[in-house]
Amino acid sequence: MKGRIVVLGEVNGLEAAALMVDGQLEDLLIDASEAMTLAPGAICRGRVERQMKGQGGVFVKLPGGEKGFLREAKGLTPGQNVICQVTGGTEPGKALPVSLRLLFKGRYGIVTPGAPGLNVSRRIREEETREGLQALARVVMEGSEMGLILRSACEGAEDGEIVEDIAALRELAEAVTADTTGEPELLVDAPAPHEEAWREWADPVPDEVVEGFGDHGVLEALDALLSPRVALAGGGHMMIEPTRALIAVDVNTGNDTTPAASLKANIAAARDLPRQLRLRGLGGQVVVDFAPMPKKDRATLEQQLRVAFKDEAAETSLAGWTPLGNYELVRKRDRAVLSTLIGGQA
Repeated sequence: MKGRIVVLGEVNGLEAAALMVDGQLEDLLIDASEAMTLAPGAICRGRVERQMKGQGGVFVKLPGGEKGFLREAKGLTPGQNVICQVTGGTEPGKALPVSLRLLFKGRYGIVTPGAPGLNVSRRIREEETREGLQALARVVMEGSEMGLILRSACEGAEDGEIVEDIAALRELAEAVTADTTGEPELLVDAPAPHEEAWREWADPVPDEVVEGFGDHGVLEALDALLSPRVALAGGGHMMIEPTRALIAVDVNTGNDTTPAASLKANIAAARDLPRQLRLRGLGGQVVVDFAPMPKKDRATLEQQLRVAFKDEAAETSLAGWTPLGNYELVRKRDRAVLSTLIGGQA
């Protein structure tokens, strides 16, 4: 199965969407509403509670009895209402990460109330196209102090479609940010998977949009994701095992005992690690125990890691090597953990 294919369907009765690229599962969206009262992307009115000294933030009372943790605490006082957005998933019993930096996302644009300025995606390089999009943005956002990012999907789209999308986003953002009075309340729900797929996977344009996970390899890929073992090119494998404190990754060479086996297995693991963390919904501190190799090969492996994580949407910090020879990185938790959404069955 070649090409870029969006597959729409269900998993265990939950709406889901999968992005397959040349037969490999590249991204996955599953409805998290049953597992989480407030899914990532939801915007709500919250109420500031107590300051958390030493943790650099405040707790926020959210709708549905949920608690949020807000790091942008400067100038906030207990009892103050704030409009905030859920930015990721979390473990059961912990506060949800929320932010005051709201993002109102559409297919062609992102309205940013807290970040003024009109910007065009860097992926659009043709200067005449960029200037035309800037002109559209100035017209639609005239009189607003909100910012706007025009997404790469604008390239080749009709002006009317872009204007309609941006105007609707601006109207929604203005209504929501003005709605500060009252008890904690959900103001904008997180997008459903099919809607988010249409919005986020528009560029490059899919070669095909189909329905039914059973006929396109998605269910088999999901089964593999529920196992900690990940087969690597060349015969090696890695084990990805979440704990309460961190994500532990162990890389093994398998039956290959040649001198180059360790570096080959480690490079294969580095290239696939971002995809595996993304699909499994894993984030936080990640500690990788790479297969033993000479220290002189570390620079080569680090370069592979930097390239692999370069285009990841989730913010990732590559911390480096520990004194014991492990590699540490921190990946933002940007979605619910796959195993909590579909349990032991796909």
